[in-house]
Amino acid sequence: MAQRILALAAEEVPERLQEALQSLGEGELGDMVTRQALKGKETAALLRGIFKGSPCSQPSGVLRRLQVYKHCVPLVESGDLHLSKVSEIIGLLMLEARQLPGHALAELATLFVDVIKGSSLSNGKSLELFSTVLTALASSKESLAYGKGELNGEEFKKQLINTLCSSKWDPRTVIHLANMFRDIPLSGEELQFVVEKVLRMFSKLDLQEIPPLVYQLLLLSAKGSKKTVLEGIISFFDQLDKRQKEEQRVPQSVDLEVATMPLDQLRHVEGTVILHIISVINLDQDLGEELIRLLKTEQQKDPGRALCPFSVALLLSVAVKHRLQEQIFDFLKTSITRSCKDLQFLQASKFLQDLFPQQCDVTAVILEVVKNSAFGWDHVTQGLVDLGFSLMESYEPKKPFGGKAADTSYGLSKTPAHQACRLGASILLETFKVHEPIRSDILEQVLNRVLTKAVSPVSHFIDLLSNIVVSAPLVLQTSSSKVTETFDNLSFLPIDTVQGLLRAVQPLLKVSMSVRDSLILVLQKAIFSRQLDARKAAVAGFLLLLRNFKVLGSLSSSQCSQAIGATQVQADVHACYNSAANEAFCLEILGSLRRCLSQQADVRLMLYEGFYDVLRRNSQLASSIMETLLSQIKQYYLPQPDLLPPLKLEGCIMAQGDQIFLQEPLAHLLCCIQHCLAWYKSTVHLCQGTEDDDEEEDVGFEQNFEEMLESVTRRMIKSELEDFELDKSADFSLSSGVGVKNNIYAIQVMGICEVLIEYNFNIGNFSKSKFEDVLGLFTCYNKLSEILKEKAGKNKSTLGNKTARSFLSMGFVSTLLTALFRDNAQSHEESLAVLRSSTEFLRYAVSVALQKVQQLEETGQTDGPDGQNPEKMFQNLCKITRVLLWRYTSIPTVVEESGKKKGKSISLLCLEGLLRIFNTVQQLYTARIPQFLQALDITDGDAEETDINVTEKAAFQIRQFQRSLVNQFSSAEDDFNSKETQSLITVLSTLSKLLDPASQQFLQFLTWTVKVCKENALEDIACCKGLLSLLFSLHVLYKSPVSLLRELAQDIHACLGDIDQDVEVECRSHFAIVNAKTAAPTVCLLLLGQVDKVLEEVDWLIKKLTSLGSDTSEDSSQASDQTQALEKGVILQLGTLLTVYHELVQTALPAGSCVDTLLRSLSKTYAILTSLIKHYIQACRSTSNTIPGRLEKLVKLSGSHLTPQCYSFITYVQNIHSESLSSAEEKKKKKKEDEAAAVSTVMAKVLRDTKPIPNLIFAIEQYEKFLIHLSKKSKVNLMQYMKLSTSRDFRINASMLDSVLQEHNTEDAENEPDNNQSGTAEQTDENQEPKKKRRRKK
Repeated sequence: MAQRILALAAEEVPERLQEALQSLGEGELGDMVTRQALKGKETAALLRGIFKGSPCSQPSGVLRRLQVYKHCVPLVESGDLHLSKVSEIIGLLMLEARQLPGHALAELATLFVDVIKGSSLSNGKSLELFSTVLTALASSKESLAYGKGELNGEEFKKQLINTLCSSKWDPRTVIHLANMFRDIPLSGEELQFVVEKVLRMFSKLDLQEIPPLVYQLLLLSAKGSKKTVLEGIISFFDQLDKRQKEEQRVPQSVDLEVATMPLDQLRHVEGTVILHIISVINLDQDLGEELIRLLKTEQQKDPGRALCPFSVALLLSVAVKHRLQEQIFDFLKTSITRSCKDLQFLQASKFLQDLFPQQCDVTAVILEVVKNSAFGWDHVTQGLVDLGFSLMESYEPKKPFGGKAADTSYGLSKTPAHQACRLGASILLETFKVHEPIRSDILEQVLNRVLTKAVSPVSHFIDLLSNIVVSAPLVLQTSSSKVTETFDNLSFLPIDTVQGLLRAVQPLLKVSMSVRDSLILVLQKAIFSRQLDARKAAVAGFLLLLRNFKVLGSLSSSQCSQAIGATQVQADVHACYNSAANEAFCLEILGSLRRCLSQQADVRLMLYEGFYDVLRRNSQLASSIMETLLSQIKQYYLPQPDLLPPLKLEGCIMAQGDQIFLQEPLAHLLCCIQHCLAWYKSTVHLCQGTEDDDEEEDVGFEQNFEEMLESVTRRMIKSELEDFELDKSADFSLSSGVGVKNNIYAIQVMGICEVLIEYNFNIGNFSKSKFEDVLGLFTCYNKLSEILKEKAGKNKSTLGNKTARSFLSMGFVSTLLTALFRDNAQSHEESLAVLRSSTEFLRYAVSVALQKVQQLEETGQTDGPDGQNPEKMFQNLCKITRVLLWRYTSIPTVVEESGKKKGKSISLLCLEGLLRIFNTVQQLYTARIPQFLQALDITDGDAEETDINVTEKAAFQIRQFQRSLVNQFSSAEDDFNSKETQSLITVLSTLSKLLDPASQQFLQFLTWTVKVCKENALEDIACCKGLLSLLFSLHVLYKSPVSLLRELAQDIHACLGDIDQDVEVECRSHFAIVNAKTAAPTVCLLLLGQVDKVLEEVDWLIKKLTSLGSDTSEDSSQASDQTQALEKGVILQLGTLLTVYHELVQTALPAGSCVDTLLRSLSKTYAILTSLIKHYIQACRSTSNTIPGRLEKLVKLSGSHLTPQCYSFITYVQNIHSESLSSAEEKKKKKKEDEAAAVSTVMAKVLRDTKPIPNLIFAIEQYEKFLIHLSKKSKVNLMQYMKLSTSRDFRINASMLDSVLQEHNTEDAENEPDNNQSGTAEQTDENQEPKKKRRRKK
């Protein structure tokens, strides 16, 4: 039959063809098509024949066509046919579909919907036909029966799509369906339906099927609904990430194992999806812009939802090859800084923490992206690197005036910018570790920045470089050429940068011979450079090399101050170009360095400071170094035993024209000798029993040094100041050459004395004679020190007031203090009594400790050996603290002060030292605070380190200082020491930072502080300031301080009296600390400062409220609960603040800062009230909510307790100003010329002080304006609580008006007729309405 139809179709005789087809039943027609299709021969030709014999003009033809279509759809989907055959059939059916009449198309479309519902699609090929049918149906104009009514083609299509999206889809067909919808013209509403349906299907699909579906969706989004598509994709992967995290956190149980998805599979799918999105954004720019818009609006509402690991990775990938890069980085940077600011804001306030228990941390999210990118996300890495550098460049470490850049890496990250910079460094370091291909790029960029930012501090880049090198020194061998290029520029860099850079790449020098050799070449060139900085750089580089290349036989590096970074390399790389080579190489370097000993003082100084470290690391170089030092000191040493002074000081200076310079830092040279000798005697001596010949030679210089130091000590004690040409009559001014010379001499002599003090104490082994020598040396030091202080006092020069840096080492200071104050050994008693008898010496020892701690706090290191070793510094700090703490708590200042001469008492110095130490430990050794507190606790020094409770230990120390403070308060007025009290309060506030705010100890401390403030009528302003600041800082971490502020405001009001002198204020003193001396300005300004902080919090909350209000997501019920909690918090805070202001604006504050600050603070309050009202206006617009009763009460309170009082206060302020003006005018009359200037200053002051008044009035009126708006919106009359204001630029004073009118009436009473006339005129005027003003034409 098929052959016959084909033959008839070819004959061009339609009638016979139609007859033949009519003779076939429905089943036969179908069977014939199936048979032909399965044979695979001429199927298309057969179908063409059938269509030719079934014209659409005849109903029977349409019916037959429908039968063919209905039969072909299941046939195509059955999977029995070859794909090429399927395409051929579908192509033909699509061509013919457009000829079908509307009702046939509708029937066909309904059939398709049923097929999809029945999940009987297999390859989805037939859906191409469905899209054609729907498209044709949409353009059909005839009415089609649908249910009981009729619809046109467009509406029928809409109904079908609606039915389709509401029905259940087989997960296998989702991709085909999404693809199909691309070919159908859809209205916006229909597209939204489809997109939402496809997004809902995500969760039902297998993970591997999601990328192709996402791709189809993105292509579909070209028609619209971009926002929905992106939002859906991001939130889906965010949910998956969260579930994955949850499953990792919860221990795996049996039923969970079924649900888990493999992590690597999830990451690969996410990576593919991101690639799909980028490829579509490259074709459709609007999609990229929509992505940024979406995330920006999301971030306003809820940063946690906007920036999840997936969306950040997506943004960074888009940023790489796109014009949106700048926008994306700006958005990410502002998000990071805002997140850091918000976290800081929250940490500072318990009130906010209660309202926001969970806060999104963007930094953690971005670091998670770095971790995820290890799963082959190469498209994200470039974005990560760019973001890292961008964050690091937006922050610059501070450079103190004249000093080296402060290295803040060890401190707490104070500012959001610093936190962002540290995040940038972490991103780069982690990316470097994870992604090999990009390593050389990161390294190159870091090195470029170190070189190009020569002017600004680059410590943050050097820290990053150091971490990179430590993480992979072997990998860096491949990039060694970049490092050697950097070395070529060493001589042009600042010395701090050079030292940092060389320290950072030091592990690389141990691995790579070529890098080391190129560095040596550069340094040898630099040592002969004209530039001083270049020569200093060369010395720094050579010293580093000497420290790190060991000669065979050197002692183990267990005494090293800093572990070599690349432990994995140290296995011993020297084995290949071994110690013999190392020795030659080190001696060659020493030769180069010897040349530097004839250069400027700065270069020599670096050498003297560096030799000790070299010696300790590389003990085989001892003899060479000691010989060098010996030959150097011999140039200045006078060997004759009776010659005074023992050293040639004139050889240490050099004159150039009028100017005199220090040429040889002699004290530093001696200091270096003393330290090297001490180390040599204690260490090398023990190991040299076997090598006799060496020993003899070595003993030579050792003996030489000892005799020399002995002789210098003896002669220094005998020397008078006149021997050094220094005495009281000498000139020490820095303006003359002689003065400069004398200053240099004095500092050298003092330094030499200090070096000898340390030397003699160390070798003395507690012998009385040696300690007498120490005291003799100190006497010499002290005389000079006193003269310098005296001269500096006269000159008032800033340089003179600065005491010279002490030459004592930190280790020695801790030993000396322990011996002086804590050594109870019987055998030492007699000798120590010599030193203890001198109060000046004791004070000197403590003040040097103070100076060392200050240096440590400011620069993170100290002068002298081990000064750069954090571990040793920490141990010394603990020792010093123990001594100072014991000395302060066991000998009260009062006892000591009776016998005290001039200068600070030792106890007070101890307290200052403790304060600095507590600060330093919190800055530099945050991680080691438990060990520090443990070390202070003498009772259980050997306790386990694992379970140290910081809060308990800190509370114990706090109690000691609390006792001292209470003693101060209870002491007689003459014994009260303000300086000590201030220091105690500062120590307490520093230690309080170590307490956990949730602990019982914190609460006890807060209660104690409140009690102290309530019971002590302190009149000392600085102490009052300190105590109240401590009280506020504690209270804020416990709960909101508004009720406390109200009590303080009531006290100020009671103390200063009312603005209306007739009103007597009820005296209800809560805090004795508020008294006539402290109430204004001290307490008042502190109080207003705290009020401003509360206002900032409220303002921040209102912004959060506004963003929450615009959130219309599914979890809106949760959002509304949060909104209500926030609103309640805001209104309660503002309500209590209004009562605080209510007290303050009625207080007779003195003119000046208090009034000015209060007026500004009031303006701010009204502005915040206005923004709250605006929030409610917005809320009334979006929902038909009525306003809460709480708000109504707040408005009522502002109307009754604040606004009227504000106006009275303004009048009061203007009165006190006019009084001050009139008094100035009177003085002017008395003494015209002298007082003219004074009057103009008073005028200027009055103008300045009254400036905030107009701003306040404007703020009040803005508030009332928006209240009127809200009243209209909410149908609640809020203005009933407001009285109209009387304060304007012009003002009618009612009482004055009455008195003037009365005077006027008495005058008029004398003239009767006139009076009548005026009375009638007045009457007529009163009864008439005022004339209406003409409207001005616009």
